[in-house]
Amino acid sequence: MSREAYPKQLASFGGGNSLFQDTVERVSGALFGRPIIVTSHEHRFLIAEQLRALNVDADILLEPMRRDSCAAIAVAAHQAMTRDPEAVCLVLSADHAIPDIAAFAEHVTRGVPAAQEGFIVTFGIRPRFPATGFGYIRPGAALANHADVNTIGAFVEKPDAATAERYVAEGYLWNSGNFMFAAKTFMAELAELAPDIHGPAIDAVNQGKRDLDFLRLDEEAFGRARAQSVDYALMEKTRHAAVVPSDFVWSDIGSWAAVHELAHKDGDGNASEGDAVFMSSKNSYAHSVGKLTAVVGVEDVIVVSTRDVTLVTSRQNSEKVKDLVSRLGTLGRREVAEHLLNYRPWGEYEQITRGTRHQVKRIVVKPGGILSLQSHFHRAEHWVVVTGTARVTVDEQVQLLGENQSVYIPLGAVHRLENPGQIPLELIEVQSGSYLGEDDIVRYEDAYNRS
Repeated sequence: MSREAYPKQLASFGGGNSLFQDTVERVSGALFGRPIIVTSHEHRFLIAEQLRALNVDADILLEPMRRDSCAAIAVAAHQAMTRDPEAVCLVLSADHAIPDIAAFAEHVTRGVPAAQEGFIVTFGIRPRFPATGFGYIRPGAALANHADVNTIGAFVEKPDAATAERYVAEGYLWNSGNFMFAAKTFMAELAELAPDIHGPAIDAVNQGKRDLDFLRLDEEAFGRARAQSVDYALMEKTRHAAVVPSDFVWSDIGSWAAVHELAHKDGDGNASEGDAVFMSSKNSYAHSVGKLTAVVGVEDVIVVSTRDVTLVTSRQNSEKVKDLVSRLGTLGRREVAEHLLNYRPWGEYEQITRGTRHQVKRIVVKPGGILSLQSHFHRAEHWVVVTGTARVTVDEQVQLLGENQSVYIPLGAVHRLENPGQIPLELIEVQSGSYLGEDDIVRYEDAYNRS
């Protein structure tokens, strides 16, 4: 489900919203201000579209490359300080599940006074079971004047099963990886403990460039930031770390077993999303996209069926999917990077079939969407309108096409597709030629500033 072009935070697990949208809605109440989103250039339009669906405005900062969590948090904290020098920041991973928003907000409120006083607060989850997939926090004594907040005795790495059981018995907490602090506190600590992240982060924001609704962080400056997690770079070194022991249900959705744990189950412990049927099966999970998936006569099994991939694994081995993805990457499999259904700022397209010298796609252009003015070296195209109205440019000719009308795009022709209507435009594209890759595009104009 999670591909490079469409990672898990943008996908839905058990509901209509994506994990990212759930995170945004979690902080949409009166307690919170305008969110700051740190994401990549590749995902910017997906993020913007999902925010638009929620009718939420945000500051969207674009990372030119990955530099792990500390640099990402640093640029967000500096951006917050440009809006309010006294800003208190709540840092949330976009791919976590926290079903009880009210309980979450209550625990956040508990930690605000400590953050305002100069502590970098994290949220430690009281364990529901001895998990081996999470890091742990050993809480220390209660903070003076903050009965609901503790000092941190130690951060510890993911344990083996026996150690996890001991941690739970001794009152350790799961490390949720979510934080709260006054932005000025975080940046001051970063200047002392990780100056090679602090300076580049400030420069990356200050020298950033506006691009439509985004702020592109300066590539040279951001590239100078050391790539390291905030835990290693700051939290394990600072003398100002604190933890709110928390009871709300939380999961980092790190495996399909975690999805099964949070899902509503039938009397046999089975859960599903999509069109799935269980028979003579127990404690299993099925995720089915676009087809019926039947699970018969098994226990403790995960079955995930998408348009182009089927996964079958035991619940106990579901975390090994990460190793599987690494192996598929070494094999050069396309499925690591993208789905058959791909999203673009103007809409989406889905591959229906592909042969040696032909490819058929279903294309949907949202109202007002405009594809780039482009040409191809190696393929010609036929477009057939299924629903809606298309404005088509082919060299010097511009025409409107309605349902059941078609147009031919010769090889090398400069062309463009637009939706001038009020409803989505759907069409079937048939490509033919010696090379059908997505990189066979020469762009002359683009409404979304793509190169």
